[in-house]
Amino acid sequence: MLQLVNLGHKSLADYASIASRGLMAELHQLAEPLRGKRVVHLSATAFGGGVAEINYALVPLMADIGLDAEWRIIQGDDEFFGVTKTIHNALQGDERGLTQQQQAIFRRYNEMNAEEFEDEYDYVIVHDPQPAAMIDHFPDSTARWIWRCHIDLSTPNMDVLNFLAPSLERYDAAIFHMKEYVPRNIGLRQAIIWPPAIDPLTPKNMALSADDAGYVVDQFGIHLERPLLTQISRFDPWKDPLGVIDAFRLVRQTHPDVQLALVGSMAHDDPEGWDYYNRTVAHAAGDPDIFILSNLNNIGSVEVNAFQVHSAAAIQKSIREGFGLTVTEAIWKARPTIGGRAGGICAQIRDGETGWLVDSVEGCADACREILDDPESAAARGRRGKEDVRQRFLMPRLLRDWLALFNRLDGNEVETPLETVGTAA
Repeated sequence: MLQLVNLGHKSLADYASIASRGLMAELHQLAEPLRGKRVVHLSATAFGGGVAEINYALVPLMADIGLDAEWRIIQGDDEFFGVTKTIHNALQGDERGLTQQQQAIFRRYNEMNAEEFEDEYDYVIVHDPQPAAMIDHFPDSTARWIWRCHIDLSTPNMDVLNFLAPSLERYDAAIFHMKEYVPRNIGLRQAIIWPPAIDPLTPKNMALSADDAGYVVDQFGIHLERPLLTQISRFDPWKDPLGVIDAFRLVRQTHPDVQLALVGSMAHDDPEGWDYYNRTVAHAAGDPDIFILSNLNNIGSVEVNAFQVHSAAAIQKSIREGFGLTVTEAIWKARPTIGGRAGGICAQIRDGETGWLVDSVEGCADACREILDDPESAAARGRRGKEDVRQRFLMPRLLRDWLALFNRLDGNEVETPLETVGTAA
């Protein structure tokens, strides 16, 4: 059988002080007809990246509200994950396609994982492209299969998308962060739009005092009396850590005391991450004011929280971005936040009101200077952003959306609306 991820317990009641009373009542109403239903999430990895972050909170909450929910990890090695990284990049617009050999590798590993999967569920949720073709091996399944896409498909490499299309068209529903990501030229049965969410009660997002945050970042050599800029993300060309370093160097021309931290995680399903990590280190060229840190330096959830809380500005200078939960996390901590004008970041930041959207290295540097020069105005944007996150991007709202979809697939009438986008084959 596929590897089961061990999860702790979570109680929905713990969110009562964060979520509205109306939302809490709606959750219990939606859950009532679903009690005892079996749900499985399938993904490529249990650590690193937004899918894992979400599932560690979402799956226990599904269980707490009455579903029989679990999370399993597919099997693969560098050969397979090298192919799926190519697929990931192509779906986000990279021109490189798949060779016949790579297509065969992808099919072979999906078939192998399907052989290890027991189709005894009411709902099967498949995250991202890696396990997307497993559905091909269950033509008589009685489960509702749902594909959850966490990446930006607005300008996909059509050869790669067409390769995946026969599998994707089998799913009962496909979920995307934004309507712009829904591919219009393949025949999805139904495409549903909702953004992801963060868990405000995890160690990464719980309240942390400025003193405690300072104590943590001090352990990594950060000078507490000097301003800190931080980007939290994987080492990936789409996240543009090299551009962040370039922006930092421009800021330092006028603010010589500034420091930069690039904090990421290395995931086993991202073999290119090591190459780009090394490129980032080389681009920093040994600068003592640039700190490049990862889980290999004992960076975990509390440390990420501390870096965000301590930073004068949080940066996510993505060129492509499915959504960008690190943006949500930083805004939830009321930090002045700068995001690349890309994908889901634009759905989170209202430029000039709750943060800064930038299109270039120079624009990123200008935003950093504005924050450093007028910290009170920057803090006001951060506070407005925090309330926006409370309303739109926290875990109880995401749980509601899933429950509403399960009810819809079962034919139950519910009042909770779900945004649906038509597709054309």
